[in-house]
Amino acid sequence: MATDPRPDAALEIRIATGTGTVTGLLHRPDNARCLLLLAHGAGAGIRHRFFASLVPLLGARGIATLRYQFPYMEGGRRRPDPPATAQRTVRDAVAAAAEHAADLPLLAGGKSFGGRMTSQAQAEDPLPGVRGLVFLGFPLHAAGKPERRRAEHLARVGIPMLFVQGTGDTLAFLDQLHPVVTALGPRATLTIIEGGDHSFAVPKSARRTPEDVLSEVADAVARFSGILR
Repeated sequence: MATDPRPDAALEIRIATGTGTVTGLLHRPDNARCLLLLAHGAGAGIRHRFFASLVPLLGARGIATLRYQFPYMEGGRRRPDPPATAQRTVRDAVAAAAEHAADLPLLAGGKSFGGRMTSQAQAEDPLPGVRGLVFLGFPLHAAGKPERRRAEHLARVGIPMLFVQGTGDTLAFLDQLHPVVTALGPRATLTIIEGGDHSFAVPKSARRTPEDVLSEVADAVARFSGILR
C-alpha cells in the first residue's frame, strides 16, 4: 500500500504501458475511502492547475486520486494518441492503481479527452475493478459542431456514470447532453455547474472563486462515490 509522504503531497510513480512508461501522481489522504483515476484533457497534463487545485479538494472528501499521463503528453507531443493507445494506457493505469492501492475501491475517468478515452475503454471491455466513471467536462461534440456526437459508445457502458458539466461548455451543449443522459437511464447522473465553461471557469459576474466552483465539482464526485458503499 503506497501513501503520500505528506498529506498535501503526491507520490510520483511510473506506470508501464505498451510504449514505455508514463508518469502517475498518487495522492492518498489518511481518510481515503476510494481511489479515482484521473486522465488529463487533450491539451494539458497532470500537473495543470486544474488537477493541482482539484486533487486536494477531493482528498479532503476522502477520495484518493491517481492522475496519469498519456504517452503523447509524456513525450512532449501535441497530437493526442490514437484511441487504441490511449485506451491501453487507461487499462495500464487501472492495473497500477490495483498495485499501489489494492485496498481501495476504484472509480475512473478524467477531464474531457481523458474521460472520453476512459469511457471508450470501458465500453470496449470492462476495466477490472472499476465500479463507476467520472466525466469532468465530457466532450460530447467538437466545438461548434453539435451534430458530430461522440456518445454512441456510452450505451455499452454497464456501470454508473457521473457527468459534471458547465452550462457554458461549448463542447457539450446541454440541450444535446440531456437526451444522452436520459437515454442512459439510472446509470447516469448529471451535475450542472452554473456558468462553467469547459474548464469550469465562470464569469466574474458569478461572484464565485475558482475554488468555490471546484468545490462544487468535488462535492459532486463525493456524492457519486456513495455508489461504492
